[in-house]
Amino acid sequence: MAKQRTSWRCQQCGYAAPRWLGRCPDCGEYGTLVEEAEETLAQSSSRAFARAPLALDDVVVVASGRTPVGIPEFDRVLGGGLVQGSLVLLAGEPGIGKSTLLLQAAAAISRGGSSVLYVCGEESAEQVKLRAQRLGASGDISLLPETDIAIVEATALSEGPSLLIVDSIQTMSDPELSGVPGSVGQVRACAARLMRLAKQKGITVLLVGHVTKDGTIAGPRVLEHLVDTVLSFEGDRDHTLRIVRAMKNRFGSVSEIGIFEMEEEGLRAMGQPSGALLAGRTEDVAGSCVMAAMEGTRPILVEVQALVTPSYLQMPRRLATGIETGRVLQVLAVLERRAGMAFGQHDVYVSVAGGVRIAEPGIDLPLALAIASARTDCRVVSGAVAFGELGLTGELRAVRQAEARLREAARLGFTSAVIAPDGALPQIHGMGLSRPRLLGEALHIAGVSR
Repeated sequence: MAKQRTSWRCQQCGYAAPRWLGRCPDCGEYGTLVEEAEETLAQSSSRAFARAPLALDDVVVVASGRTPVGIPEFDRVLGGGLVQGSLVLLAGEPGIGKSTLLLQAAAAISRGGSSVLYVCGEESAEQVKLRAQRLGASGDISLLPETDIAIVEATALSEGPSLLIVDSIQTMSDPELSGVPGSVGQVRACAARLMRLAKQKGITVLLVGHVTKDGTIAGPRVLEHLVDTVLSFEGDRDHTLRIVRAMKNRFGSVSEIGIFEMEEEGLRAMGQPSGALLAGRTEDVAGSCVMAAMEGTRPILVEVQALVTPSYLQMPRRLATGIETGRVLQVLAVLERRAGMAFGQHDVYVSVAGGVRIAEPGIDLPLALAIASARTDCRVVSGAVAFGELGLTGELRAVRQAEARLREAARLGFTSAVIAPDGALPQIHGMGLSRPRLLGEALHIAGVSR
């Protein structure tokens, strides 16, 4: 009998090698190569024939119906609801609340008259029932404790649910393939079968995915390209705030977020999160600046905090929470070169209060003001917000949707704003605007210059 051929495949990126390697040459991770049997394709005796392509003008577009979930924040991230026949991936850290959110969504959809098939591959039916009782979730929800993707597919074809929830894709296995559940080959094959099920039968499929230690979605990158929508479930276990962020959406806008608060009865949607994010803020302390950020189409106000202390190490620390470390280092370099502030003998710690992560360029100016405030021990002028991009030459650049940011700040009682020059911006009632061109001018206006 011929020996079955095997290969070593990286569980992070999918790279295949003929032998075991301690470090993946593609993604650089250590200890991620696992031996798998190579998939062989049966040779077909039939001959492939060319097909006539379709003219773009002759293609008939059929509008896909949306089914509102019934949870406003979740519908906002999805772009108005679930699209029939779409494949949605919800990824997040273990214990962050993915199963809780999807069970609440399943109950809300079932109350609207749609049937739901919940595949619980990680838990028993009794465990899901106990969570449903705690959340008060009920409705036309069918539970299927199964990890065989063939049985899941056959059951979905037989029951014909409107929504299929698979919790999680890493626990599913295809009996036609070798390899343990969660391996690259298994995840790719199971997701492909669910994708065909969604497109051919019009069943909306929601997948739960795990993330690795560095925050990326576990399994091959092809999983993210295969699905229609990728949702990232973020949050800090020490905070009750939870954020669902759209990383990819073929039927709506990306970078849209939904904000929830974790309570004993489940996740509660927060329609006006700015007030909660600024709750408990102390205004008369140096090292703090309020930023008016934009997440998708929603303006939110967050507090950027900084702490600058003398360092007793040969290499001072640079730690950031909720902000990219590279952006912090760039702002520090501009402050040193363009504003004359020295940080070579100081540790710098920055954070976005409340567990929110901000990645847009508009955080440059409030970050610089907070760091300068902590360095000079002078607080930012009372009642002021800031936003703007900071160039390497020290100039300030305007960011998108400034008017919406200012209106949200005015609604919460802020009376002044330090922003980059923007000629198209109208005057906001009750809001005084300062539009410096350079970083030094902004530091002087905010009261944190040397």
